[in-house]
Amino acid sequence: MIRSRRLLVLIVILLLALVGFYYQLKKGIQIETIQFTSGLNGRVLPYKVVLPPGYGLITSSRTHYPVIYLLHGWSGHFDSWLNNTGLAQYAAQHKFIIITPEGNNGWYSDSATNPSEKYESYIINELIPDVDGRFRTIRDRRGRGIAGNSMGGYGALKLGFKHPSTFAFAASMSGAFDAPNRVDDKSIMDTFGAAGSLARSDNDLEQIVLGLTPGKAPALPFVYLDCGLDDPWLNVNDHFSDVLSQLKVRYAYRRVPGGHVWSYWDRQVQDVLGHATEVLSGPE
Repeated sequence: MIRSRRLLVLIVILLLALVGFYYQLKKGIQIETIQFTSGLNGRVLPYKVVLPPGYGLITSSRTHYPVIYLLHGWSGHFDSWLNNTGLAQYAAQHKFIIITPEGNNGWYSDSATNPSEKYESYIINELIPDVDGRFRTIRDRRGRGIAGNSMGGYGALKLGFKHPSTFAFAASMSGAFDAPNRVDDKSIMDTFGAAGSLARSDNDLEQIVLGLTPGKAPALPFVYLDCGLDDPWLNVNDHFSDVLSQLKVRYAYRRVPGGHVWSYWDRQVQDVLGHATEVLSGPE
């Protein structure tokens, strides 16, 4: 009888230890890498996934989460945000799924010169459906946001404006909004073609917004943008803020100390996540 009781106590202790280990393992954020093969681009375009605290717990198995697509800048890659900032630490304070896609130097656009470079179509038609199929997401615009830095800031607002039924929130940090008007970089020429091309006007943020029919502004995602006071794109961001104000687009703009560097984006991504919390639907 004593041996049986001791054995039962030991089993209970082991079970409690296993439960405790499982809880500790699953209660924090989880980071995964998905090796996704893009049919549109004919190559593997990996992406990182940051799953929110408690995502893997049995008690959360029926919970669906909002998603933020966080785009990297020029010369960056899908792992740049996690390698250069405290994103994992900041994500632990929120209930989002965060996706960091691979965009290479493609300006999150379909190339005017290379048919195998289709980064806008990839995100809208391949990446989002893949994420929604793999993870427990809120699968409509009220639970979906997009953000980015520099080239990624341009891409986030461009995708948000061109696909307003897909995103409820679009944010830019130090956005390089003037890319479709420049001819000083090979990646820009490869993406948008020669000066005056149709691809340039189709991807020009100001022209996209000015081309909206009356009454369409309220249907756009809520826009957040910021830029550092020492950033070479400050004037570009100031101008675009004025455009949004004139057209009565719902937005917030912050001019804050800093330059076009990772230390700035590490700080500002925390503001982006905070604004997204206010705009997007919570877990359900």
